[in-house]
Amino acid sequence: MRHFFVKITVLFYVILFISSCNTIKRVNDGELLLSKNNILVNDEKIKNEEVQGLLSQKPNNMGRLALYNLARENADSFYTAKLDNSLKDINFFERIISKKQLVQVADYKINFNNWLKKTGEAPVIIDKAKTLKSAERLQQYYETKGYFNNDVTFEIDTTEQKEKRAAVNYKITTGPTYYLDTISTAIASKDLDSIYQHYKRFSRIRAGQQFDLDRFQAEKERLTSLFANNGIYQFQPNNISFDIERDTTTGQDYKMPVEVNISNKIGESSNAETAYKIHNINSVNIYADYSFGTNPDSLQSVENDGYTIYFKDKLKYRPNALTDVIAILPGSIYRDADRALTSKQINNLKVFKYPNISYTYADSTDNQLNTNIYLAPRSRFSLGFSTDLLHSNIQDIGISFSTSLVSRNIFRGAETLDIALRGTVGSSSDFKSSSSSFFNLAEFGADIGLNFPRIFFPIKTDKIIPKSMSPETRISLGTTLQKNIGLDKQTFNGILRYKWSPTTQRRNTVELMNIQYVKNLNIDRYYDVYDNSYGDLNSVADNYIQVADSSYYDTNGNLTIPDGTTGFTSDVLDGNITTSQDDYNEVARLEDRRERLTANNLIFSSNYTYYKNNRRNVNDNNFFQFRGKIELAGNLLSALDPLVNFEENENGDNLIFGVQYSQYVKTELDYIKYWRLSRSNVLAFRSFIGAAIPYGNADNIPFIRSYFAGGSNDNRAWQPYSLGPGRTDNENDFNEANLKIAFNLEYRFNIIGDFKGALFADAGNIWNFLDNVEDEAAVFEDLSSLSEIALGTGFGLRYDFSFFVLRFDIGFKTYDPSYETSKRWFTDYNFGNAVYNIGINYPF
Repeated sequence: MRHFFVKITVLFYVILFISSCNTIKRVNDGELLLSKNNILVNDEKIKNEEVQGLLSQKPNNMGRLALYNLARENADSFYTAKLDNSLKDINFFERIISKKQLVQVADYKINFNNWLKKTGEAPVIIDKAKTLKSAERLQQYYETKGYFNNDVTFEIDTTEQKEKRAAVNYKITTGPTYYLDTISTAIASKDLDSIYQHYKRFSRIRAGQQFDLDRFQAEKERLTSLFANNGIYQFQPNNISFDIERDTTTGQDYKMPVEVNISNKIGESSNAETAYKIHNINSVNIYADYSFGTNPDSLQSVENDGYTIYFKDKLKYRPNALTDVIAILPGSIYRDADRALTSKQINNLKVFKYPNISYTYADSTDNQLNTNIYLAPRSRFSLGFSTDLLHSNIQDIGISFSTSLVSRNIFRGAETLDIALRGTVGSSSDFKSSSSSFFNLAEFGADIGLNFPRIFFPIKTDKIIPKSMSPETRISLGTTLQKNIGLDKQTFNGILRYKWSPTTQRRNTVELMNIQYVKNLNIDRYYDVYDNSYGDLNSVADNYIQVADSSYYDTNGNLTIPDGTTGFTSDVLDGNITTSQDDYNEVARLEDRRERLTANNLIFSSNYTYYKNNRRNVNDNNFFQFRGKIELAGNLLSALDPLVNFEENENGDNLIFGVQYSQYVKTELDYIKYWRLSRSNVLAFRSFIGAAIPYGNADNIPFIRSYFAGGSNDNRAWQPYSLGPGRTDNENDFNEANLKIAFNLEYRFNIIGDFKGALFADAGNIWNFLDNVEDEAAVFEDLSSLSEIALGTGFGLRYDFSFFVLRFDIGFKTYDPSYETSKRWFTDYNFGNAVYNIGINYPF
């Protein structure tokens, strides 16, 4: 499969290269292909993307032009005529291909030709009319920036250009710069004038600024929001205008006085003016269980905290559950932000459809508003089913499916109860399976969760975490059963989680309790799963085949699993078989790892995660994302040690139900940054550092909490679990450790249509740190260990399906710390040792 993708990629680029050699194939005599746009401002070339976007004509994307040139002109008539000629020779074609098949071939050629044209891009021929239009746009743009006397000219430059090609040079002379002078106001409404003067210091336009039309638009938006959130109901932005006195004659100081004009409201039914006034909220009415056509007179009502709740027959919700999420307060001034926040908080309850909030005048004074909030409940129960396509560093491909039952308003406080059943089947080349079937992974699970739209805690937290932060509490229990994955595991977990979002960019998550119990169901399969470990043990056992029990070996002289591996290991460690010190240490190491990976785990932890993301939308490619997490495990159980008589193992570690509980501190820092270099080019960067330090009741980290390196979402020049720890060379089947450092840099660009390309560099490694591993090659000793950071570089091809991206990356081992220092650079830098990754969506 991987070689197939390599061939496709190489063939793709070869076709584009050959086709691009004749870029003027569709350029007629007397026409010029636009090769470049040069914009010179005061004789200095600029590459401002905003300015470039004003031009009516832009040079071709060479890849798309190459595809277009592959297409045949007048394909319909050409292939139709060719089909007619072919059908004349009936006898010949009846012996080779049927008439119907021949017609289908012709249709295919026509459709493929049309696809080439649609996906490709016709050559951009320089059009003087469009060039003149571009010059006019440039002139208008620089006027909006305060250069009212600017002059724009252009020339079509064929010097240093190939045949039938030309560049267009736009030359802009800006002239003098105009600045804002005094800022005065003419505001008809006293209330508006009072609000304006109070917040004047936040104005977007100030005396001495260079004129910029964008600042005036920003000021208009600021004032509109300011008035709408300070009591002004139904303020109209078109009542704001700016009178700017401009004199473009020579000899002036190029300063422009500005007057901010805000007129009165014009009546809808007449042209009569009405002064804007501050409005107050008189009452807030909540209509629960509302449906279209409901007669308000037939409803019952109840008062709660100044709100009036209307309902039919019986109120299905506790009054506080409704009023606590209403940000509009009786007696307060009107604020449009309160309306938006109320809608958001009602949606977060997940028991109502999108609310309808309206205002009516309470009396003839026209400054008192009644607020009516109409709540249409969702169905009490809902049943869902979903499927998903999965890919991870371990799982090559997987298909998940789940079904869930949701019950709303369980305790009349807008709580939701969800019960879910889920399953995943997948395929992985990293797991050995006795079955020859494609799907060799399986996982099934069930969860039950209860969600509260508030912080469910004995102590009131409203002052610390107000309802505006959309607080949420979740209590969940779940179990998972893995089959044909390693040793087959059964997992039980329980979580008490709190979430709240101070802003749209920041989110906090606290898991006060995260309890996880992992039980290995089939530990006898250990050496079936971990091939490398079995090979190492078998190599040692081969040296002692004459003195060891013959029942440990099969007819080929290999240790049997599990009896032979268990018996031989026990005899060596008990001294029943005398070995060299190196062989003894190797068997001890292998047995220590086997015991660790087959041991059941009990993790009783708490953690806090802080998350910030300033991305505005999915199209924003100039943002950063930060995640910080700290986790503590085992501390509460250790604190109970003096009070509870815990069972202990031979090492003096505490046991609960026969299982040693984990104790560690773990912290992670994850930072992602995107830079938008152009409309279609993005530079993406990720850095990650994580460390989990065992102490107290443990001297190592559970496998499920440890780190690994390599894979399609990490260092793409290494397979998952094959990199590290430190400078070791893929010593175990699944190499993991408790310290990880990773950096990724990726340059993403457009190739043709929905085909994207990428160049990347991945650096990082894992190490053992302050745990029970003593191998110097695997341990992070000091800063000199940073020389063991591996570097992988490569390139990728992606196809954007809109709802997901299919990704194919090739990673080359550029710096491999497993080699001796003099051989670490470019030793395996070739296609034979490259790693081919297929992924879904971007790695970060």
